[in-house]
Amino acid sequence: MNYLKIKSLVILLSIFFLTISCNDDSEGTMLPMESKTYQLSEVGNSGVSGTAKFTDRSDGSVLVELMLMGTPQNGSHPSHIHFNTAAEGGGVAIGLNPVNGATGRSETIVNQLEDGTPISYTDLLNFDGYINIHLSANDLATVVAQGDIGQNELTGNSKSYDLGEKDVTGISGMVLFEERKNGEAQATIMLMGTPNDGMHPAHIHANSASEGGPILYTFGMVNGATGMIRTNISMLDDNTPFGYADILLVDAYINVHLSVNELATIVAQGDIGANAM
Repeated sequence: MNYLKIKSLVILLSIFFLTISCNDDSEGTMLPMESKTYQLSEVGNSGVSGTAKFTDRSDGSVLVELMLMGTPQNGSHPSHIHFNTAAEGGGVAIGLNPVNGATGRSETIVNQLEDGTPISYTDLLNFDGYINIHLSANDLATVVAQGDIGQNELTGNSKSYDLGEKDVTGISGMVLFEERKNGEAQATIMLMGTPNDGMHPAHIHANSASEGGPILYTFGMVNGATGMIRTNISMLDDNTPFGYADILLVDAYINVHLSVNELATIVAQGDIGANAM
């Protein structure tokens, strides 16, 4: 009888330790949840910047963590994922919990768009969108930090071209083209010497600057107060697909004009692509 009791106890203990061993092995081989971090840059010298981290969860939802530096202690900053690139602007796709100014943090569990369309971690990694962090609920027009996400993320590849002084003394600068994950390009024109009240149309033209040629692409207006305009390039004005790789090879130049009413006066100009020196 004692022998049977001892044998039973040994069997039970063996099962117990085997179970613990299996659990330990299982925990040791558990894969960490996937995550992706995007940069959020300050807007308008706000002093606020940080990151947005997307983490895939086992239930199919996504944890979105905003981590900012430079937020005021008493601030509460509405935050959203928007459609399109930050350069283009777009409507709210997903509302996020406000960033607490005291901690600079916000956490939101996401599983659908505002219209109820389901969205997963993989979907967000390929999403055509960007994040805006606003100053306050009463001042949504003021964006303090911003960053492109998903397919709009910048790859780190870029090319800049000089824009030299032309018909107006003292105005010159550069244009910077940055490659996106989806092959499109973010284009930023940066000029010095523009008048504060100026609005300067800018275009990509066919051929070299010395030859002249028709307009291929319209940037919009360079703001004289900042000397800048930022746009997203995915196609030419005639809807021909046109991305970062095309910019590097195009037979073209850029003109920045004095105003809509004085297009004949060119304030800055430079060859790009195949024509660059």
